[in-house]
Amino acid sequence: MTDYDGLRARIRALTEGETDTVALMATLACEIHHADDRFDWTGFYRVTEPDVLKIGPYQGGHGCLVIPFSRGVCGACARTGEIQLVPDVEAFDGHIACASSTRSELVLPVRDAQGALIGVLDIDSDRPDAFTDADATALDAILREVFGKAGS
Repeated sequence: MTDYDGLRARIRALTEGETDTVALMATLACEIHHADDRFDWTGFYRVTEPDVLKIGPYQGGHGCLVIPFSRGVCGACARTGEIQLVPDVEAFDGHIACASSTRSELVLPVRDAQGALIGVLDIDSDRPDAFTDADATALDAILREVFGKAGS
């Protein structure tokens, strides 16, 4: 299991005073990805125009470049603003297979200080049912702390 207290402390130290969203995303993608061997692909998709996500900083193999809000787990998160915890991606209607190794997925909305959706954090695992509600809660708290006070 992930040491979320340690992860949060490292992220807090590394991002102190930083307001650039892309720099924050790059740092979080790296730290989160290397925090747990369940995390096979970890990255951000950024809202770049209405109803469109484009790949942002990530760790792991190549990701999809563009994801419309109307498709996939990331699109569902962006469209609804709700965390998507998917134990089996094959059972998720409309799943986009960016990597054939992905078995389960956790996607969290990323909001700025004004509450506007600026992207999603996508974590894929090559293991089925890899994520828990505790993972979602801890990662959501980290995202809120970091991006809730970020600039542009």
